[in-house]
Amino acid sequence: MDLRERAVKYVQDGGLHSKACEIFSISRKTLYNWLTREDLAPKKTRTGFKRKLDKEALAKHVEEHPDALLRERAVHFGVRVNSIWVALGVLKISKKNNTVQGHMLSK
Repeated sequence: MDLRERAVKYVQDGGLHSKACEIFSISRKTLYNWLTREDLAPKKTRTGFKRKLDKEALAKHVEEHPDALLRERAVHFGVRVNSIWVALGVLKISKKNNTVQGHMLSK
C-alpha cells in the first residue's frame, strides 16, 4: 500500500508518469491502474472455488478408458476438448500411440 500511495502522490503532485515508473520500478499500466482506482487496496482473490473438471476423476477415467478420445472425455465431463488436453498435461498423462496399422514400432 505504501508504494502505491507514494507513486500516486508523486504523480498527483506534478511528477511525470515516466519518472514515477522509473523511481518506483513499476510499469506504466500499473501506474495508470492505480491512478484510476478509488481504492488502492489490493483486490481480493477468489479462493475456495471448485473447478468444473475434477482432475482425480479425469485420471480415473483415463485408467478405466485408456482408448477414449479427447472429445469423448470432454463430452463425459461436460467441458471443452481444450480443458481435457490442458488437464492431462498438468497431470502429465499423454497418450502415445506406438502402433502403425496394427504393428508395434521398434524403438
